[in-house]
Amino acid sequence: MNGFSRSVGRAGAPLHCAAHSHHPWPDVSCDAHLAAWDDAARMLDRKWDHVFDTVIPKAQAHVARQLNLPDPTSVTFGPNTHGFVLRLLSCLPAHRPARILTTGSEFLSFARQIARLEEDRLVQVTRIPTEPFDTFEARFAEAAREGSHDLVFLSQVFFDSGFRLNALAEIVNAVPEAETLIAVDGYHGFMAVPTDFSALAGRAFYLAGGYKFAMSGENACFLHCPPGYGPRPRDTGWYAGFSALGSGGGTAYAKDGSRFLGSTFDVSGLYRFNAVQDWLTREDMSVAKMLEYGRGIEGAFLAALGDGTARVRASQSIVPDANRRGRFLAFRTKDAGAIAAELNGRDVIVDHRGDRLRIGFGIYHAENDAMRMAEALAF
Repeated sequence: MNGFSRSVGRAGAPLHCAAHSHHPWPDVSCDAHLAAWDDAARMLDRKWDHVFDTVIPKAQAHVARQLNLPDPTSVTFGPNTHGFVLRLLSCLPAHRPARILTTGSEFLSFARQIARLEEDRLVQVTRIPTEPFDTFEARFAEAAREGSHDLVFLSQVFFDSGFRLNALAEIVNAVPEAETLIAVDGYHGFMAVPTDFSALAGRAFYLAGGYKFAMSGENACFLHCPPGYGPRPRDTGWYAGFSALGSGGGTAYAKDGSRFLGSTFDVSGLYRFNAVQDWLTREDMSVAKMLEYGRGIEGAFLAALGDGTARVRASQSIVPDANRRGRFLAFRTKDAGAIAAELNGRDVIVDHRGDRLRIGFGIYHAENDAMRMAEALAF
């Protein structure tokens, strides 16, 4: 697909097969990035009126459309998902260790943070292993059903395997206490697989961002906030009270998603996000179509790879069923790090997490790129 001439489409560009990690930016994002600078230079302090009146509402509408959310104002933005994790944690009880149910495969923005709090006995954490995958959803729902949790946190697509949840609603509905916070990390699911969050929008948080399949880079993260949950995070920025300024009775908060806002941040990511979303709309490129296209490239790659003499074999795919997989392939091998390093030295970009070699394809790839990737692994 055209549209990436300044990144992976330029002469001499590497063979980039890590769309799930650092996704190349489409050409339209460059003009958007410059527009953010131009607006700041031209409007000066008044740029924030434009940001809150135009840029943010447009980005909210795009997120709401992709997730089928009933109210775009439930969406708030920030520079990274870790900031949202901190604000969610600051909503938990302070008079005792908070009880958290999660998995053994969460990304570091959450996993590292709760591990540190666990060291000081500020939280009690129950982690459900994701493997074996065929029983994970039932096992996690059973643990959730036991109740007494202050926070239930899990991924839509797991970063270390690509395993994708198909029974998310069943898990959310298994949580018995109405006051329990539920958060879904959708960073590897948003814009990677079609996601209809409408049935869960009133009960669960959803956090993701632009760095991966939304193709917008940094400073474009968001949090969908279900009404009434976490009304007054202790970790607060001054933007969180914008629409509540002037109200009495303690620290005031907005009632919509902006109650989870932080403070001043670089908004260029939202300009890029809006431009990419507009471009995809013009190209009639839905998430479903991008997934279908990516599956075709994956299929060609796996067929070429086979179970021959390459450094990894198709049979080493951790999630062979495409219906249970996000938009990248993970192969289990003790040589994952060495393979990724060797490929990088030959200008072929993949990545690894522990013993998992991760390879992902995007809409900028063609079938010959799949062949090149398979050939690159034959060393």
